[in-house]
Amino acid sequence: MAPSFFAKKRASFITFRDRKASSDTSTDATASNGFTTSPASSTGATTPPSLPEGLSVSSSVSNLESMTNSIPPPPPMRPTMSSTSSKRQSVQSVPGMSGLGSPLQKPSPLAPRITSIVEGAWVYQKVLSVYGTIGDPQERSFDGTITISRLDDGFPPICWPVCDSHFKGLVYLMPGPNKLRFDFTSPKLANSNSPNPVHSSYLTLHMVPPLSSPPLHLAILLGSDSPGTFDAVPARIEREGNGLETAIRKFRMTGYLWQAYTAEQMYRNKLGRRVFRMEEEWVQGTSNLRDRETGTMRSEAKIHVIRTTKTVAELRNLDITQQNADAKNKGELYTIATEAVKEYFKPAPGQTQYVSVLLLDAHWDKAAQTITGHAALGGGGNGIQLGIFGSQALQSYPSSFEEVVPAFTDCTKTDTNHVANDCNESGSNWEAANIGIGAHLHETGHLFGCPHQENGIMLRDYVTFNRAFTTREPYSTRTKSKGGLVLQKDECTWHRLDCLRFKTHPCFAIPTDMVRSGDESVEVWPVENGNVIVTAGSGVAYAEIFLEGEGECHHWHEFGDGNGNGPIQRQVTLTELDLRSRLPVDKQRAKMKLNIKSWSGGNSTIDDFSLLASKASRLKLPNGQQAFRCSKLGQSAMEGSTPDEVVFDSAIHKTKLMVQVRFYHGFALDGIEFFYEDSTSQLFGKRGGQPGGSEFNLDTRRGEYITGFIVRSGFWIDGIAIMTSLGRVSQIYGNPNGGSGHKLLVPLGYRIAGVTGSCAAWVDGFGVILIR
Repeated sequence: MAPSFFAKKRASFITFRDRKASSDTSTDATASNGFTTSPASSTGATTPPSLPEGLSVSSSVSNLESMTNSIPPPPPMRPTMSSTSSKRQSVQSVPGMSGLGSPLQKPSPLAPRITSIVEGAWVYQKVLSVYGTIGDPQERSFDGTITISRLDDGFPPICWPVCDSHFKGLVYLMPGPNKLRFDFTSPKLANSNSPNPVHSSYLTLHMVPPLSSPPLHLAILLGSDSPGTFDAVPARIEREGNGLETAIRKFRMTGYLWQAYTAEQMYRNKLGRRVFRMEEEWVQGTSNLRDRETGTMRSEAKIHVIRTTKTVAELRNLDITQQNADAKNKGELYTIATEAVKEYFKPAPGQTQYVSVLLLDAHWDKAAQTITGHAALGGGGNGIQLGIFGSQALQSYPSSFEEVVPAFTDCTKTDTNHVANDCNESGSNWEAANIGIGAHLHETGHLFGCPHQENGIMLRDYVTFNRAFTTREPYSTRTKSKGGLVLQKDECTWHRLDCLRFKTHPCFAIPTDMVRSGDESVEVWPVENGNVIVTAGSGVAYAEIFLEGEGECHHWHEFGDGNGNGPIQRQVTLTELDLRSRLPVDKQRAKMKLNIKSWSGGNSTIDDFSLLASKASRLKLPNGQQAFRCSKLGQSAMEGSTPDEVVFDSAIHKTKLMVQVRFYHGFALDGIEFFYEDSTSQLFGKRGGQPGGSEFNLDTRRGEYITGFIVRSGFWIDGIAIMTSLGRVSQIYGNPNGGSGHKLLVPLGYRIAGVTGSCAAWVDGFGVILIR
């Protein structure tokens, strides 16, 4: 028979276990009282805290019982999440039972599976698009609701529909770690109304705002006498208003949708979770309904309100609507908007402001069956990159997270007594939201430099923009189809070339990027054997291939980016055979135009690759050596422009020594004169501009010679500087801020033998001549 001491000791531990069990209120991975369950917790056993120092097993039972009775229970704690990284989010299923004796259940097979992002991922924007499944949709499908909530309650829980076991949703992120919970409920499942949801999963994401990149500004443009209202049906006006504050909320939410959609598209194209950022301000939150009720302050996207000097009547009388093919002044409203935006932001020299504008005074004129005060245009220059679009569909936009799905599933017929059926593709509210939000994003793509593409947002695929945020599409008046389940494959996209362009754009830089190179230039050098060498200080990104008669690019060649897609290549060799092998067989003999991009956003165009790689780019020097003309900078299109070319005497005669270069310039480059030790000289261009020109002397004692040029050019040659073998760089002679910058630094194994180009009133074309 066991000694009574051990019986009493065992009883005291049973008492301690029972007392602990009675205080438990949760069976989550971490008990609510702060104790952690042991691996044996599946049998109901727990590990009590260690005994205080000095208390041995042989201590009296009464002292032990006294000690355990005197320990106060720890305060209740919120269940904590594991922060360990994994390729899938951690999943917990809470069975809803309490008490120590309840076993920890296995993860529920119906816990939400987030397939768009992994546990511990880093993102760089405020609003994130997520999608996933419930169980295996191929085995059994469920309809129901996903509730996405933050464990810190920093943003209210938002519900998103589940259709055929698929779901999509938006997550509002704050800088730092964001601990999220996803709960699935369905009326067809037991315990769906339980206070402890049965089917739950958790996800921790880290958000870092990319504050080192220029922002996209969102602005609302008004006439000088505008009341600040937009077109809406009476029921909408009564329910939510159609004033300026409502417009701000809707446009802000539009910006968040653009951001979430674009970041997801970049990720799917394996170019990183990158997206433009928006300027923010500390205001009362509008992204959810609870903030409006409680007056919670948040850092939200700033909406600038800009008034023009034109009245509403003047803006609407401009016949610029896109629906009118005979419009006389389609670009005038764009000019007005540009002037107003430039006056408002006042960009400093060398600074570029990126602004997407909502024209609030756009108005549906039922009598004329047209939209006045509206234009859909994008582009820019001179410090302002601008996209503009009207407010004719603004009433259909969501103004908060809670309204996103209702906005994209609202089948209410468009009432053309009050609002427009834009392009006859907005027959219902959800379709109007697609046209307004999607077409405005299209114009924003133009301000980022995107041309029209063969498909995607930069064509007209935004008519299905809703599919990025919903899993079931309603009846469409545009296609006369009843809709149904829409998955990732059914969504509209940014074209791959748009994503590549964004990768190189300064607005899309993220903190993990290398420091952006100040040298954006891409230079093209024809050499022997029909090869063409392309150099770029920041790396060659990709080459667009345009065939004769094609308006959009259908073929391209990508190079490494240093992020898992191969190393960055700063010098590549192109051959006609390789380029044509990438084309369809029936188009391999067509004329090819190449548009080559650098990773810093620079650009170089080869109008005819076959011509550049042919004998037309070659010349034979008087000493019999073969030389090559590189592609020219400048347009060579000024009135009276004539070709000009200088082959250095020092490249032909080894006894000739170049000692000085003299630049003739004013607001542009007029000419360059090369002087030799024997007092002879060679002139390229004219001796104009500043009298006497500007001299740059070469250090002949150290064998200094010209290795390249830095050129500022656009329509003509604005300015030029010289680079030498000793690493010296002269000042820029001419206009140092004109045009765009190019660095003509010859490829390895070659040297400069002369210059080529054209000249009119001043130099309007410039290139160099290479020899081995």
